[in-house]
Amino acid sequence: MAAIPAGLLSAAEPLADATLPEYFRREVTQIHAQTFAGVQTSDDWTRQREANRAELREMLGLAPLPDKTDLHAVVTGREERDELYVEKLHFQSMPGLYVTASLYVPKHRTGRVPAILYVCGHHNAEAGGVSYGAKARYQHHGAWLARNGYVCLLLDTVQMGELQGEHYGTARNGKWWWNSRGYTPAGVETWNSIRALDYLESRPEVDGAKLGMTGRSGGGAYTWWTAALDDRVKVAAPVSGMTDLWNHVVDGCVARHCDCMYPVNTGRWDFAKAAALVAPRPLLLANGDRENLFPLDGILRLHADLASIYRLYHADTDLGLLIVPGPHKDSQDLQIPVLRWFNHYFKGDDPLIRSPAESLFSPQELKVFAQPPADQRTTTIQETFVPMAIPPVPADANAWQRQRQAWIRDLREKSFAGWPDSAVPFQPVQADMKKRGAVTLSRWEFTAQEEVRLPLFVFSRGDPRNAGRLRLHVVDEQGWSDLLAALGDEWRPDLASPGRKPGPGPTPAGIADFRSLYGQIERGETAVAILAPRGIGPTAWGTSDKDRTEIRRRFMLVGQTLDGMRVWDIRRAVELLRQPEVAGALPICLAGERDEAVNALYASLFSDGVAALEMIAPPSSHRMGPDYLNVQRFLDVPQAVALAAERNPVKILQGKADDWAWVRQAANRLGWPADRLQW
Repeated sequence: MAAIPAGLLSAAEPLADATLPEYFRREVTQIHAQTFAGVQTSDDWTRQREANRAELREMLGLAPLPDKTDLHAVVTGREERDELYVEKLHFQSMPGLYVTASLYVPKHRTGRVPAILYVCGHHNAEAGGVSYGAKARYQHHGAWLARNGYVCLLLDTVQMGELQGEHYGTARNGKWWWNSRGYTPAGVETWNSIRALDYLESRPEVDGAKLGMTGRSGGGAYTWWTAALDDRVKVAAPVSGMTDLWNHVVDGCVARHCDCMYPVNTGRWDFAKAAALVAPRPLLLANGDRENLFPLDGILRLHADLASIYRLYHADTDLGLLIVPGPHKDSQDLQIPVLRWFNHYFKGDDPLIRSPAESLFSPQELKVFAQPPADQRTTTIQETFVPMAIPPVPADANAWQRQRQAWIRDLREKSFAGWPDSAVPFQPVQADMKKRGAVTLSRWEFTAQEEVRLPLFVFSRGDPRNAGRLRLHVVDEQGWSDLLAALGDEWRPDLASPGRKPGPGPTPAGIADFRSLYGQIERGETAVAILAPRGIGPTAWGTSDKDRTEIRRRFMLVGQTLDGMRVWDIRRAVELLRQPEVAGALPICLAGERDEAVNALYASLFSDGVAALEMIAPPSSHRMGPDYLNVQRFLDVPQAVALAAERNPVKILQGKADDWAWVRQAANRLGWPADRLQW
């Protein structure tokens, strides 16, 4: 529990903060229970392997697998030492995606020799404002392997290379749209590694039947993903690169990792499932016993899960576990057993290791580019690696129906797979009822999901079940502040939560809008239910942006997003309002502001009882709006508006007409009534 930010667990915090750790424990426990469900024999796992690999490729942004275009490999220079030489080279894993690398070759060799692909971690070599890449920092591995009879190719990473891209999109830079695109830099690093294997196979010095792979930290992670997908990796030795989902989510290791460590977890995998795709090939799992990035308890659980699969293949001795004293460090204690592992499987020998791993070159000697290539897209690969869907306007009603069915299926399977399989009972409690003047406030509390209790505030003139209309208004943090300011001291104590941290300041326009709505309630024109989904208003989490980022990334790792689960909360609120004791059969106008307008939009697609939808200042794309896993791989917000408009009228307020041209074109072509889209 220590990794849940301490501020979330203080006695003064709202209940949501105290239940959040238990929520993630429950999710991780459920996921782990499914990891090897139904696997009793090696044939069971073998039958699942290709389907699992296909799903992993998809979660890495590699579905469909990119074309293996010409590598355009170029050697730009060569440096020599007594026992080896190193070639400075680059290749393009896809057009414009340049990978800088060092190829270490032993001078004294007979025929073709085994080759090791070494993938670097997050440790760059920089001097005078020039990046020489992680390959310069990790060069001792390549030179040492060459001195021991192996060809070794060391790769720079996207983040830490001569061309510096980005690994920290959601971790530090607020690029939550990576989730919506289905993008992770882990996919780029895996693809670069697969193409590096292609390059090694092309070299005349290399025995292509004897390719191994290793790396530490981030390089350990890329070793896992690549070996899981590519059988050409005959022997693997990932070092300090993976632990289980419990460590990452419940214990909070995610706070110390960038996005390159994780697939987009659409399939809700624990990491042992990916690791087991290496079985029954030889695999050495190596780690320090005082790691804070990959704690020992998680490593032991991961190894136990892997051992259960290796035993099915009678390959127990081909799975190794190496635990050495020390923290997250590139130590000799880790290096020597890895070399011995390769020697055992590739050479059938275990010779005495006489020399340590030492750096032999200056960073400047290993530099590949004099000038960066003009056509490079390494630094912006996140924009194009996973293509964004650009759906055409449907040609006719039949085309629309086919497209609609496909989108709803994709949303449920690819974006909202983390929703519960079934809804738990609401356990509704009318916690309070107050009347001031003509207006009555009923405060309900209900279970949206196990470990998630939410309040719902229903304002009405008299019994809400007798109101002519019912509006469910979904607020964000700004809307919550505006609401409290608009209601003033008279109602604020009935809505505010003790210990809640201050949100953004109220806005004059927002206050005016809620006061206008309150006037409609007083006059009996409508009843209004106010919902603040999880993590907003009464259930707000965290003491800082950093805390909230860490929480959001935990949702990501369990195959959800926070916004995706807020869509679920809105669905549950709609269902609650339809209960006889709350509002009965009144048709509901579902409304939301900004990101919550989009969340309300998607909730309407999966809810009965919504008669109209009102979107106030909605973002027109998931690029800047709420993030749902993979959603931009098949549609964007305008297409979702069209899905909703077919069901019920949609009114968009404070939006730019040009942003919604696709919806208008679809409505005109399909002959929908004019009231289905209002501006």
